[in-house]
Amino acid sequence: MGATDIRNIYCIGRNYRLHALELGNEVPDEPMVFTKPSHAVVPMNGSAVEVPGDAGEVHFELEIVLRIGARYEPGADTDRLVDGLALGLDLTLRDVQSKLKAKGQPWLPAKGFKGSAPLGEWFPYPGSAALAETEFVLLRNGETAQRGKAADMLFGVSELIHYIGKHYGLDAGDIIYTGTPAGVAALHEGDRLQALWSEKEVGSCTIKLA
Repeated sequence: MGATDIRNIYCIGRNYRLHALELGNEVPDEPMVFTKPSHAVVPMNGSAVEVPGDAGEVHFELEIVLRIGARYEPGADTDRLVDGLALGLDLTLRDVQSKLKAKGQPWLPAKGFKGSAPLGEWFPYPGSAALAETEFVLLRNGETAQRGKAADMLFGVSELIHYIGKHYGLDAGDIIYTGTPAGVAALHEGDRLQALWSEKEVGSCTIKLA
């Protein structure tokens, strides 16, 4: 699936307790959903990813990404709805986001800029049980920056799918960024990022500040 095949991009904020706390945010009592434009997607295939270099700090957030393969209906078997899994980055203009939050304004300028959703290769969805216990890792310049697994989510895959499907709708071609574990930090020119799923690299890129 390329960027032109992606319909809606749903993202979940603060879905790992320690990440919410590291940014001084309240832990939500229901899924916090925001969206990105499909133009935010760029391949995380070893090439350079351009990010704004004049808007303050740009933070990386590694996330499990789910691909929906069929229309959501109430009571759906969520394991059957997901037809692919990837790791992706929710790149965030953190200084911009802080200003927007202070004003009570939407996050789109901080979260939805072009290139803000680097996406690794798709591979088969293992099911929610295996997903929960499989570790995913982000390496920055060869050193571990983030480490997590879906079991640590505040809201699991099934709960996210039912929530989004009920409130906003889900259909084939929609994808869900499921939230990031603790360890986010600012990017620098030339940073090399590698996304690992069960110790296997499934996406990588080099950061270029534009």
